[in-house]
Amino acid sequence: MAPGTRQTLDAHLHVWERAKHPQPWIDPETMAGIDKDFPPASAVDELGRNGVGGCIVVQAVNEIEETADLLADVRELGAVAGVVGWVDLTGDVPAQVATLRAGPGGDKLVGIRHVTFEEDDERWLSRDDVGRGLEALAPLGLTFDILVGHRQLAQAADVVRDHPRTTFVLDHLGKVPLRSTELVDWAHDLALVAERPNVVAKVSGLVTEDDPGRWTAARLRPVIDHALRTFGPGRLLFGSDWPLAELEGGYGAWLQAYLDLTDHLSATDKAAIDGQNTARIYGISR
Repeated sequence: MAPGTRQTLDAHLHVWERAKHPQPWIDPETMAGIDKDFPPASAVDELGRNGVGGCIVVQAVNEIEETADLLADVRELGAVAGVVGWVDLTGDVPAQVATLRAGPGGDKLVGIRHVTFEEDDERWLSRDDVGRGLEALAPLGLTFDILVGHRQLAQAADVVRDHPRTTFVLDHLGKVPLRSTELVDWAHDLALVAERPNVVAKVSGLVTEDDPGRWTAARLRPVIDHALRTFGPGRLLFGSDWPLAELEGGYGAWLQAYLDLTDHLSATDKAAIDGQNTARIYGISR
């Protein structure tokens, strides 16, 4: 199926301008394709080129200043339906959220995320002080995007279980280990996460988990099929993980693979994953 023939809403996209917010995680050698600025206007252009109707912009650094700037920068961009930002979960979450919502574009704050890979403690998500912050999100009408490696999926399942009032969004299907022999472990632990009704998962960030230049739709099919079996079409969200997708063929290549891999589903199920689930989970109108 050609891009643009299905109404898609991208649940996971990044923008950055490094003069304002450096991105030290970008390796100029292995990530040369994204070693530059990607301002909000470039994201809107990319969506338009691929026939995608809108997106959720997701934070990239653990700084509240970045979130405030993202909200201000996208407030007039109709294609940006919402922002998943950052707050210090160990601090006064309601006060931080109130400050963000009172600022420019604050009404577009739909969720919170923390780049856990910056933490030395692999059990960071399970800490009591972090848990109190996670509990504070539900009354504020905010979700929490879980960004973990595949070896932390069992931990993520426990975190989701311990906070049943909070809605969780698992990024990138838990970072699928396509290049290792741990795919069986990933499949088992993803099923553990999916047992909890308060979590959904993003079908995103898959192409950069394989060896460079190796991914194909055929190699991704077992992954997508397992996600469909465990979460079901009603709890999966399409996402591009752009501009990281530029490292492996670009937005269009991943979008085409996603459309092909889900084309066997019913029209209702395709519409759900394509964007209806994203709108529902993040509380936005389309």
